[in-house]
Amino acid sequence: MPHQPGILASVMLSVMMLGAFGLVWGSWWMAFRRGNRLKGVLMLVCAVVIVGNVLIWTV
Repeated sequence: MPHQPGILASVMLSVMMLGAFGLVWGSWWMAFRRGNRLKGVLMLVCAVVIVGNVLIWTV
């Protein structure tokens, strides 16, 4: 029988994905609206790392 994550783990992963989507939106806004491309790229890298962590934890 495989291990089933608890409700807290499910909520945590959901919040992480919402944060990653927020970082992607914020990186676009920062790079193209505010003209600060470096911070936008760093936010995008952070979002990729978070999504990677979620994928590792769910597989």
